[in-house]
Amino acid sequence: MTAVGMNGPALFARYAYPPNELGYCGPDDPSVLLRLASGNSGSGDRDHARQFDGAWPYLEALAVGAGIDDPLDSRVIEAYWVGGDLLDSLDSGKLLQHLRGAFGERENTGFLPVLGGRDRALAHHSFHVFLVYPWVKLLRKRGAVPLSVLQNCRIRWGVVEDVGEEHALVVSSPLEFDGEQLARGRPATQRVRWRVEGNALAAMPVPGAVVTMHWDWVCDRITAEQSRALDAAEDSGLRIANRMLSTDM
Repeated sequence: MTAVGMNGPALFARYAYPPNELGYCGPDDPSVLLRLASGNSGSGDRDHARQFDGAWPYLEALAVGAGIDDPLDSRVIEAYWVGGDLLDSLDSGKLLQHLRGAFGERENTGFLPVLGGRDRALAHHSFHVFLVYPWVKLLRKRGAVPLSVLQNCRIRWGVVEDVGEEHALVVSSPLEFDGEQLARGRPATQRVRWRVEGNALAAMPVPGAVVTMHWDWVCDRITAEQSRALDAAEDSGLRIANRMLSTDM
């Protein structure tokens, strides 16, 4: 259950902070995102979010497709990170055209023309993780490392089992690769951070709550309906990724 009245920049920051803290994407100074995650917006929010050049093209395209003026509208942000009906408002072909223009040759866009049948490009983070980043193609060559990146970079959900001063134990389904196909495996307990030195991205989790995670951080508390939407969006990306794997593309 995304916080009622939460502004878009704050919701964006909750999910963007974990990889930004690690230096994987976005501008320098991840402390800006900690400020935004607490709801303290500023005049530079848009410029800061725009520097996440992997996420921003999806937000732009999704806002246009949904007829929403602001790419940082909370509805757009939730659809990109979690999922939901808003993803259906954007035509797959228009999204692919937008991504080709935004990414050019700097990303792994060679797969884009091969989509067909029920395969759809979705303006969702999992689409970028599985199909634009190169890690799926490296699974057979490098095994554990690409799988670890895919597991941590995807937005995943789980049920809180226990909560400590700074960490929580969350039961969640990890990605597994059997040498041929990627899939969510049996639920297992993961240890993730919810607070460090007094800083948190979301409210303190409670046992039994359904939460989302990005890298090793708890990002938000969501509903069962939102968890199903997240699975549905991820399933779409996994189907295409597995077809790529089966044809050695």
